[in-house]
Amino acid sequence: MTAITPTADQDLVSAPLVGRPDVNKKRLARMGWTFSAPALLVIAAVTIFPIVYSVIMSLNNVTVTGSGFSLNGWTLSNYNLLIHSSLWRDALIFTLYYTLVTVVVELILGTCIALVLERLTAGRGWMMALLLIPWSMITVINAELWAYIYNGTYGVADYILGALGFGHPVILGTPTSAVIGLMIADIWKTTPFVAIIVLAGLVMLPGDVFEAAEVDGASGWYTFWHITLPLLRPTIALAVMFRVLQAFGLFDLPYVMTGGGPGTATQSLAILAYNALFKNLAFGPGAAVATSTALLVLLGCLASLRVFRVQVGQEGN
Repeated sequence: MTAITPTADQDLVSAPLVGRPDVNKKRLARMGWTFSAPALLVIAAVTIFPIVYSVIMSLNNVTVTGSGFSLNGWTLSNYNLLIHSSLWRDALIFTLYYTLVTVVVELILGTCIALVLERLTAGRGWMMALLLIPWSMITVINAELWAYIYNGTYGVADYILGALGFGHPVILGTPTSAVIGLMIADIWKTTPFVAIIVLAGLVMLPGDVFEAAEVDGASGWYTFWHITLPLLRPTIALAVMFRVLQAFGLFDLPYVMTGGGPGTATQSLAILAYNALFKNLAFGPGAAVATSTALLVLLGCLASLRVFRVQVGQEGN
């Protein structure tokens, strides 16, 4: 029998196989960009372009005309007006305070609910379905519901406060009670969202760690603080990031319930920008409010992502 040796033609056919994986990767990458191009163009048209145009408007003298508005030269006067405006400072303070309080309370309540659900052996699905009802409710409907509850004539809250001897306060008519009322409505709606995220992190934790802690005689409280909570840090950081971004863009809840009142007690940055742009037709200052809000949200997002990466790295170590 004679040995079969590769011919020159066979060498030429098999030679390109060495570089083919890289060629396939480039081809798949081009194909991916081709298929994604229509969606990316739509996103650019409805998201990126308005943001860029808002930044341009905030840096221009905007004049309202009979046919619309015109841009009449670059200027920083809109931001100078913003910095010296008490309305902007009050809206910023309210938005920051509202975000801090609601996110902290939702995180605590959501974590407690998730710990209870994680312990359930039966009925967890039904409990999760009930929890998702407030979160799945449209915010405008949620606001109308709580406005009905807080109504001073036929509201349930007014009846309960009167029965407990607190009289009949106009909850949405005074600054402090209006802010608290908004926070309660927000916490009721979004706490289930935090609970679901934390529950997803709980069920993914390694069980052998808790078994070892139980064998060592660790108490439940010690296990929570020294094992469960450190392992949940990436999940908690993710929940905080989502909630901070949502809470900082607060608009529909106070707009429906209080209209930003009484006075300007519940006027968020989003409501301030809306009033400036669409009610007062102050396009330059309104665009400056929107741009500054977007910048603050971006900085908060980057800070949350940085914390998230740090926590993930600590967990890996």
